[in-house]
Amino acid sequence: MKYWKMPVSAAPPTFSGVFAMRPTRTASGKVDLFRERLEAIIDPHHALVRLARLVPWSRFDDAFGRFYRPIGRPAKPTRLMVGLHYLKHVHDLSDEEVVARWVENPYWQFFCGFDFFQHEAPIDASTMTRWRKRIGPAGLEEMLKASVGVALDTGVAKPGSLERVSVDTTVQPKAIAHPTDSRLYWKALQTLVRQAKRHGIALRQSHTRLAKAAMVRAGRHAHARQFRRMRRALKQLRTYLGRVFRDVGRKIAGNTALESKFARLLGLVERLMAQKPKDKDKLYALHAPEVVCIAKGKARTPYEFGAKIGIAVTNREGLVLAAKAFTGNPYDGHTLAATLDQARSVSGVAAERIYVDRGYRGHDYVGAGQVMIAGRRRGLSATMRRELRRRSAIEATIGHMKTDGRLDRNFLLGQAGDAINALLTAAGHNLRLVLAALALWLAFILAAFAKANTSARLLQAEPSMT
Repeated sequence: MKYWKMPVSAAPPTFSGVFAMRPTRTASGKVDLFRERLEAIIDPHHALVRLARLVPWSRFDDAFGRFYRPIGRPAKPTRLMVGLHYLKHVHDLSDEEVVARWVENPYWQFFCGFDFFQHEAPIDASTMTRWRKRIGPAGLEEMLKASVGVALDTGVAKPGSLERVSVDTTVQPKAIAHPTDSRLYWKALQTLVRQAKRHGIALRQSHTRLAKAAMVRAGRHAHARQFRRMRRALKQLRTYLGRVFRDVGRKIAGNTALESKFARLLGLVERLMAQKPKDKDKLYALHAPEVVCIAKGKARTPYEFGAKIGIAVTNREGLVLAAKAFTGNPYDGHTLAATLDQARSVSGVAAERIYVDRGYRGHDYVGAGQVMIAGRRRGLSATMRRELRRRSAIEATIGHMKTDGRLDRNFLLGQAGDAINALLTAAGHNLRLVLAALALWLAFILAAFAKANTSARLLQAEPSMT
């Protein structure tokens, strides 16, 4: 059997702006005399309006300018793209939903830098996908840095809190169906037949009808706990897949163009057919081969399929400083150094006290900071003991990132998609904290004004009463 290998390029593809020049800036609209400006029709004290004035938008133009070239069609404004991604992850929306709701919401349009109300969508939803690919995880880390800076400016977090962090890992599940052998074999056979038909390859037999029947039988036997019959159906299904796999390999042999197009698919199919139940680094989805099976010891979900994410938050406020995606399923202790490196890059401050759970025993961190593992009782001051007890608050932060954010199911493609979704989810969580603080301050101010007005009215009424 020929062992198919995916082509390895010298460098990953980059989206350096071959077809787009630097982004345009949103028009100020000062010359438009017949339209009402957004500032005149929205509440200037709204939390999102105040946040729009706090975000340093110019830093994104400077940071992302290197991804574009001075020729081609002007790209969309950077503030528009950054604002849409912030809104998407603050409100847990898809690309299509955030673009649709942007047209209806004047506050969102003001947040993205527009001066007048727009009645049409500024972009197609697919533009957000291409923009994320262009910027990449390293560039989008700037959005997390900006959210931390805004939190510090508004007092949501204190600068001293950056030196005391809590670290933990979680699983970011991928948007895949629950992996079963029968389903994987059937999907692989379907994909092979579809690609062969697309490229004009005449197969001896597609086996699609027989393979689908075998998949249904395997599922029924598994449900009835008739495992011997289930294994017999799986063997038939695997035989059908092997026949189509070898037939395609014979038909494209010697054709360099077709071999390059089928190399990745045939490599994945061969990997699927060769894996055993107890193997490591198994294939769980054809469209997401980077997915790994991770057991976190939860009773409700013994196994989760996705990527491991290292989270670092301030011990006091729960502000997210790092959301590092890892390849494979590394031991928690071997993720500490990389997570803290990202936290230092985002905050600009090296952590002096790091609080972790017992899963980090034997960690790989060799920095100057002191790592304190849960359960430690000796050599700790009263402040350290209090902060160590508060370490468990990171679990609530991760829970909010999953229920209120998009960490519970990642729809972005590849390992880069895992890193991008984790970073943007962390930025969205930080902005939710800032928006909650701004809304609370506004409520206090309004309550103070109402109290002052009430006192003034009572004072005015006292002479008349006497």
